[in-house]
Amino acid sequence: MLKWKTVTKMDLVSLLERKGNLSREKALALVDGCFESIIQALYRDDRVEIRGLGSFRNKNYRSYRGQNPKTGKTIHVGAKKVPVFRAGKALKEAVKEGRKKFLIS
Repeated sequence: MLKWKTVTKMDLVSLLERKGNLSREKALALVDGCFESIIQALYRDDRVEIRGLGSFRNKNYRSYRGQNPKTGKTIHVGAKKVPVFRAGKALKEAVKEGRKKFLIS
């Protein structure tokens, strides 16, 4: 059976602490700042591109009439935007090649 490892925000903070020789508070502020910048850009409907990783953008959906599967009633579903991530070429290559080509620690 496969065991999946989830990389959390605190894992990123710990990595910055070690690799960047930063205090936990500074590393946390750095990670929070990055996430906040991405969230604000997406809120403004801007596209965020991180070279070597990928890009974030919003996918906009129009409003439509849907159906409640439980009751069968027709309902109105409002317009919405959903953030999506598209992996870049370098990230795809890194995942494909793994340890053979890239140092992962």
